[in-house]
Amino acid sequence: MQRQPTILCLASYYKGASFLTAAKALGARVLLLTREKNAAEPWPRESIDEVFLMPDLRRRPDIFYAVSYLTRANAIDAIVPLDDYDVETAAALREHLRLPGLGETGARYFRDKLAMRTQAAVAGIPVPPFTPVFSYDRLRDYMARVPPPWVLKPRSEAGAMGIKKLYDAEAVWRWLDQLGDEQSFFHLEQFIPGEIYHVDSLVYDGRILFAQPHKYARPPLTVAHEGGVFVSRTLPVASHRDADEARAILDLNARLLTAFGLERGATHAEFIRGADGQYYFLEVAARVGGANIEQLVEAASGLNLWGEWARLELAFAQGQPYTVAPSRHDYAGILVCLARQEWPDLSGYSDPEVVYRVDKKHHAGLVVASPDAGRVEALLNDYVNRFAGDFLAVLPPLDKAPT
Repeated sequence: MQRQPTILCLASYYKGASFLTAAKALGARVLLLTREKNAAEPWPRESIDEVFLMPDLRRRPDIFYAVSYLTRANAIDAIVPLDDYDVETAAALREHLRLPGLGETGARYFRDKLAMRTQAAVAGIPVPPFTPVFSYDRLRDYMARVPPPWVLKPRSEAGAMGIKKLYDAEAVWRWLDQLGDEQSFFHLEQFIPGEIYHVDSLVYDGRILFAQPHKYARPPLTVAHEGGVFVSRTLPVASHRDADEARAILDLNARLLTAFGLERGATHAEFIRGADGQYYFLEVAARVGGANIEQLVEAASGLNLWGEWARLELAFAQGQPYTVAPSRHDYAGILVCLARQEWPDLSGYSDPEVVYRVDKKHHAGLVVASPDAGRVEALLNDYVNRFAGDFLAVLPPLDKAPT
């Protein structure tokens, strides 16, 4: 009789409930390790065998002590990070416990923006001109060669946090001086205006088994720093004016994931097309996309990324083949914004194409879906203007994730 596999899920923030539910339904023993401040979140308790709490999941060696202690009574088969901030911790724990999966070097390609750009450039994948900020001589040379504006980016933050757009060398030196000893955890790159895309994928045995291309209405950096409604939509891959865009970023995504050596998991990668028509790689994460991207993907394809990730992890743990679930090829779009109201009233958005409503304090959000790409685009164009008047609130951008 086959032993029940045990999966340890790490969650510095409340995310991935669908993964926990799916893993339990597939027969896994599910352990959740999260921060004490997340204890009251609506985790699917019926799908979790045990919950463990710590003040901070990234503090070493405490996390090693805690998880090693858990293994005395729990034979762990897989460690899965449910949040971006847990990817490197999960990799370190796998190395420590000699478990299969993404190791520490590989994890850096999906968390450290300097590492991912360096690796992409080595693989011949176009990236915006960039430089570390270790050597001041090399930094001066970079600023003399590469025209501004530039963006100073934290290497391991997420969601456009901590990014500074700078227009001259004086501003760069001023920010580096403010950062002090923290400056080596940043890098500088040329700001390239253009249209931004994302591809959400599932990988098993080093092969991409599912990949869906999307296009943001406005760059996430602009939305995060200037406010506005976050909008993204599925790109058609054939017989449509956007098909060439879709094929270009799908090809770039395939080259990227091959170069980064991911064996299995879910990914969210972002690309930009500059004014020169060139597509550039921006960043990639080894997890399901945030901002309700999972609902966007599911509305267009019928595929739940968290659930499929659970399926492939269980298949690997049990030594079984994995085949991605059948999917359809409809079109979907998402709108999300901060709201002035604690619980925004979305009842006025009643078109039959509305398939999902965001249920979160001070957030307004919808997902629309249709077999007709034009209908999705028309609804998004209508709704984004209405959202701005009905709900939109703007707050200053965060420099770091909340503690």
